[in-house]
Amino acid sequence: MSALRDIQLGFARAVYADQLGEFSHAIRPGRFPAERHLQVYRNNVMLSLTEALKAVFPVVERLVSAGFFGYAADAFIRQHPPRSGNLHDFGAAFADFLGEFPEVATLAYLPDVARLEWAWHEAFHAAEHAALDLAKLGAIAPQAYDGLRFRLHPSARLIASPYPILRIWQANQPDVHDGQAIDLDQGGDYLLVIRHATDVVIEPLTRGDYDLLARFDAGETLSQAAAEVMAAQPEFDVGAALRQHVARATVVDFAREPFNYANQERP
Repeated sequence: MSALRDIQLGFARAVYADQLGEFSHAIRPGRFPAERHLQVYRNNVMLSLTEALKAVFPVVERLVSAGFFGYAADAFIRQHPPRSGNLHDFGAAFADFLGEFPEVATLAYLPDVARLEWAWHEAFHAAEHAALDLAKLGAIAPQAYDGLRFRLHPSARLIASPYPILRIWQANQPDVHDGQAIDLDQGGDYLLVIRHATDVVIEPLTRGDYDLLARFDAGETLSQAAAEVMAAQPEFDVGAALRQHVARATVVDFAREPFNYANQERP
């Protein structure tokens, strides 16, 4: 008798790789032949996963049409079947998949639109976190500030694109019917996707704000982040930006040592 793992792998191949015949011997025939039972199960799985992708990437679907989205989803599911028991995790690789999918090569902005939608999805499901404790920060000696590492809110996601993806996203919401063409050469976006209470918002950032938050997210100290941001943009006011992002609960914690995300959700 096959080991359980072999049975599970064979079943997965039957469902995701259309290798129905190779596994039919393990299915007891009933009202229908074994391969028919597998085909029914496979169709239900593919339909359910396609609907899950549609729920996360509605703008991508609107941009390419429902029919083409189904075609792309089928190819994606075959290459990237779910690896988690949590369906909310499914779709993380979709943007990268679109970036390599020849049929959408002319839509160069599409992968970044998908990244924006995935960021919105992750922000919606991320953990909550209280605002930064200013009394705790005030207890730190000012000369020690340079060595602090600041943490972003668990829902915070940073997106940079050479294309106006926020404008594309806004123009393709269900209640928008302006019909205006979008100039892809009008410039790109630096965006923060974050949840405030129950509302996910997409906030445009300056290049300086984006770089500062990205360096905080990478674990750099305040002195490291400030030096690198100001080397590229000497006029950028790091102190004012930090105060703003603390007040808006984008930055919610700090530590002297790198944050340990082993048992908590990383932004």
